[in-house]
Amino acid sequence: MTDHDADPAPRRLARPLLVAGVAAALAVSFLAGTRVGTGSSRPDALGPDARPAAFRADLDAATSCDELLASYRERGRDLVTAWGWAGPPVVAYGVLDDRAQDRSDSAGVSRTVRQTASETGTNVQETGVDEPDTVKTDGVRVVRVRDDELVVHEATDRGMRVVSSLHLPKIDDAELLLSGDTVVAIGADRASVRDDTSRRRRGARVITVSLADPERPAITSDVIYASRVVAVRQHGSVARLVLSSGLPALRFVEPDGTRTSRQQALETNRRAVAASTLADWLPTYDAGDGSRRLVECTDVAVPGDELGLDTVSVVGIELSRPTEPQAIALAGSTPLAYASADHLYLVAGPGDPGPFPAGCAGCRIGDLGDRALPSGGTTHVFDLALDGARARHVASGEIEGSIADRWSLDEADGVLRAAVGPSSETGSFNSVVTMRRDRDRLVEIGRLDKIGRHEQIKGVRWFDDLAVVVTYRQVDPLHTVDLSSPGRPRLIGELKIPGFSDYLHPLNDDRLLGVGVDDAGNAQVALFDTRDLADVSRTDVVGYRRSRAVATTDPRAFTWLPGRSTALVVLRKGRGVDLATITVGKRTLRSTVERVEHGPDAAVVRTIELADGRVALVTGEGVRLLDLP
Repeated sequence: MTDHDADPAPRRLARPLLVAGVAAALAVSFLAGTRVGTGSSRPDALGPDARPAAFRADLDAATSCDELLASYRERGRDLVTAWGWAGPPVVAYGVLDDRAQDRSDSAGVSRTVRQTASETGTNVQETGVDEPDTVKTDGVRVVRVRDDELVVHEATDRGMRVVSSLHLPKIDDAELLLSGDTVVAIGADRASVRDDTSRRRRGARVITVSLADPERPAITSDVIYASRVVAVRQHGSVARLVLSSGLPALRFVEPDGTRTSRQQALETNRRAVAASTLADWLPTYDAGDGSRRLVECTDVAVPGDELGLDTVSVVGIELSRPTEPQAIALAGSTPLAYASADHLYLVAGPGDPGPFPAGCAGCRIGDLGDRALPSGGTTHVFDLALDGARARHVASGEIEGSIADRWSLDEADGVLRAAVGPSSETGSFNSVVTMRRDRDRLVEIGRLDKIGRHEQIKGVRWFDDLAVVVTYRQVDPLHTVDLSSPGRPRLIGELKIPGFSDYLHPLNDDRLLGVGVDDAGNAQVALFDTRDLADVSRTDVVGYRRSRAVATTDPRAFTWLPGRSTALVVLRKGRGVDLATITVGKRTLRSTVERVEHGPDAAVVRTIELADGRVALVTGEGVRLLDLP
């Protein structure tokens, strides 16, 4: 009997999930342990004295430093080329399949909606799991970071006032977390070297600031990691950083066409890999008292050959003790993962090229973690149970097909649901796959294929018993999928309209907003009536010529104000930045547009609701209150 079968009451939405092309991503946390003591009744919980002991399923910890180094050297020798770590590009491909898919009705599907904004004002993927942003609020104070300056604002009867500011040393592209009076700024370490391929800094800096006296903010810790930030998440008072060490900078040569041939260069580079040491591969950190190793050899899991080569560390930080990181690592590349309140699902696709992709020089926190996996066969999924700053690997599984980003994943009642794209193991169509843990394996229990044949998934919204999947080729098919029986997902209906929606936001049980582009490439926001899931209709649409909605790639640039029935959407138009205020009626949309910024600051424009219902607009120039109807 499934969990759903055991509960006769309709399930409510634990937290709605949205898909966008890119957003901040969380990678892997691999601490395995034996539960000690009686502090928790949860079967996956770790006791307070749990120690790293073992990995489960197909992951094994290194038993010694010699074994770990041998693994690095062997895999590195197979990867290195005559030009160093550079290799051929990965080619994505799929197989065509034209079989039709039947529809079914929507009886008994639960689709209750909950707000997706975190307590700090950020529009996030998962309720209870906060994400970093350039601005945070506690409902009265607004804290923002601009370049390397932290500025504290306060809402008064007359508007927003600047309380204080603080210089953050040697940090670039910083984003913030907020917990009580503690602000954590995470970004690139300006003093670290740049990677040859991506040109990104290879180091990260985590600065903790106390706002106990908001007029005199004080830096309480400044920790430098010799790895770059892939993703950050916050669970209560715990910040979890995912760091990638990348491939080590060894003394490689390249063929010059005269004295050094291609074969000679290859042999020289292989000798360099064979001479590498653990100091080249394992990450370090400096909390102010000198550099030390972040993880020990036996805290590193050695994966199979299906993962690319990297050292990915997960660092759990109790915000009350920011200089005492708890870290474990995986000796492999893990480009994306999805985190619920107490589980984390690591995803690794076949053919992943490993760390530091070309063309990512301007990426911010989380961008790398959301890049699409190449389509090439089977996707590997690792289930990790979380407990405070600790975690342990509990199960592994495989999915035929490719997963584009972390927003394509969702967990409900112990069931992992995935929106899956084509690969060489499937066909030229998309799927919804459900999986459940069976001891130490994630087992596929249901699958619905043939969703949007020859089309690309553009957006997904997950409910308790429902998935809304948008695919696109020349029109925008919006598919509704019944998940009330996880073992038998069913297609309910399909709506075809011009353009497509990258970002979906549910307003209530029977209405949905879609933010995307029209068939001419202009930004548009559409209102959908979803009362009849077998016959969804678009009741209104507003367009914005020569504009792009920032929320299509960054959902943090979207705000829904349920008390006002108003959506705020940041638009990029040439070198200007507009704010669209959209009043949502029962079946209509009414929009006004205001120019709020100029130049390159579109990425930092935010709207954030305060505790008293007022809304603050954050731009590169400062913070002010909006005059809303």
